Amino acid sequence: MTLKEIFDSGKFAVTSEIGPPKGVDISEMMEGAEHFRDRVDAINVTDLQSSAMRLGSLAVCRLLKEKGFEPVFQMTCRDRNRLALQSDLLSAYTLGIRNVLCITGDHTTLGDHPDAMPVYDLDSVSLLQAATTLMNGYDLAGNKLEGSPEFCLGAVVSPGSDPLEPRIIKMEKKIASGATFFQTQGVFEVDKFEEFIKATEHLKVPIMAGIILLKSAGMARFMNANVAGVFVPDNLIKEINKAKDKAKASVAIAGHLIKELKGMCSGVHIMPLGWDKWVPAVLDEAEL
Repeated sequence: MTLKEIFDSGKFAVTSEIGPPKGVDISEMMEGAEHFRDRVDAINVTDLQSSAMRLGSLAVCRLLKEKGFEPVFQMTCRDRNRLALQSDLLSAYTLGIRNVLCITGDHTTLGDHPDAMPVYDLDSVSLLQAATTLMNGYDLAGNKLEGSPEFCLGAVVSPGSDPLEPRIIKMEKKIASGATFFQTQGVFEVDKFEEFIKATEHLKVPIMAGIILLKSAGMARFMNANVAGVFVPDNLIKEINKAKDKAKASVAIAGHLIKELKGMCSGVHIMPLGWDKWVPAVLDEAEL
């Protein structure tokens, strides 16, 4: 089933993600993707994640498609102007890619080329508008296309943001611009996520809870200090800190979170951050 068909059917959706390598050796990345086979519905491919120069998301999406996976093409606005973004959307469609996650993207100063010039000609909302305009048969300049694409468009949201109201207003703008599903930033506070879901019931759109595999207490503290909208509670930090087997503890935490969340949302998006091989164990723990 395609991701759109899964959302339309009401089935609980499960996605994960891979990060392209910094180079052209794709063996480890493709081996990592095999851990997801028959366990997830689609695989996100990050687009120069954290502003680090890597192999491109579009090429990797095509490689996954050739191997029988359902890819989600992450597109950031950081590196391309509206000409290139529209062109890449058309290219993605002709390569068989039907899912696009539209995000603004981390600033270049956070990455490994801090002197690189950021573009940000469009933002996440206007990128969604651009994709929708292409789907309607025109480019952003009003020129008619010779054949139009059809995408399942996604967007992101931070459910742990405080205040939450501006996030909901932006979600409404993204939906008006063409977003048909949302993936959230990492969720560790179930109560806060429940409040977010209740506050967004009127949107009537599939929301997938983000699940990050905690690797260490240090990682948790780093996210608390540096990642807006994400907070790892002290009890989880203590749990991962005292565990002799960090991977086993991480799997248990993620599985437990999914069990608590899956009655509230339309799916989960698992961010293994290199721990691809543990995703099946997380799904087993969550009884998915």
